[in-house]
Amino acid sequence: GPALLFVKTGQGKEEGRRFYACSACRDRKDCNFFQWEDEKVSETRLAAREEYNRNHQPSFTHRQNVDRYKNFVLLPLPKRRFCQECQQLLLPAEWENHTDHQFLCDITTAQLKSPSQLLYPLENKKTNAQYLFADRSCQFLLNLLINLGFRRVLSVGTPRLHEMIQSKASQEEEFSVRSLLLDIDFRYSQFYTEDEFCHYNMFNHHFFGGERTSSSAQHDVHIHVCVFGTFTVNFSCCMYCFSPMYTKVFSLLGHDNKEMPMFWIFPYFFESRILDFFPSFSMMDYQV
Repeated sequence: GPALLFVKTGQGKEEGRRFYACSACRDRKDCNFFQWEDEKVSETRLAAREEYNRNHQPSFTHRQNVDRYKNFVLLPLPKRRFCQECQQLLLPAEWENHTDHQFLCDITTAQLKSPSQLLYPLENKKTNAQYLFADRSCQFLLNLLINLGFRRVLSVGTPRLHEMIQSKASQEEEFSVRSLLLDIDFRYSQFYTEDEFCHYNMFNHHFFGGERTSSSAQHDVHIHVCVFGTFTVNFSCCMYCFSPMYTKVFSLLGHDNKEMPMFWIFPYFFESRILDFFPSFSMMDYQV
């Protein structure tokens, strides 16, 4: 998604030169995008950048993944395979291209409903390192949401909680809570429709699917459940972008809710920094 504007600073020095860099990766080895703010970029360099972006797109779009999933669930159990190397659900016609790879067979419906346990966690701490909630943590959070009367959950970077809500909604007719997952991990598009998952960068409030996916999020802004270890400044700005959506939805319903309810699960003791941006927040110590 779009880059962020940074500034080089040093101890006791005036503000340095400003530059654009990747919003998600903190290591040039993972994303080497760099551009000075006042730099004039040549046509050749722009063309090379476009070519690089085209070559690094996912194999399938979200819509294609949804269609593939529909075909996958129709397969008999012995023909349901998942390539562990490519992290991809495989249709029988694709098996030949993965003969040298390790894969899981007989993928059950229960496994498809818990993709975070099927996918390998992304562990690079300088890009999108994933920390996944334990079941008891998800159950605790879900009970908390239910007791507070929330029925629409915008799960930002919390796939395990989203899975639990989706699973209960499909199994229990009277269960009224619904969730929309926003996550930068595009692998989840293999398991969820466009109304259940949006490919999203929380560091710059960018929806990779454009306005269509952004509008899906607008209809679900009743509460936020946020994830570990984001850059406080960047993420706070993104949450401020959601607040007008929340206010608009509730004003149409005749409610006077001025502030969007939000849980922010954070692994570091950054209370003072968070309160700089959200002064109405209260810190609660829970083991998740």
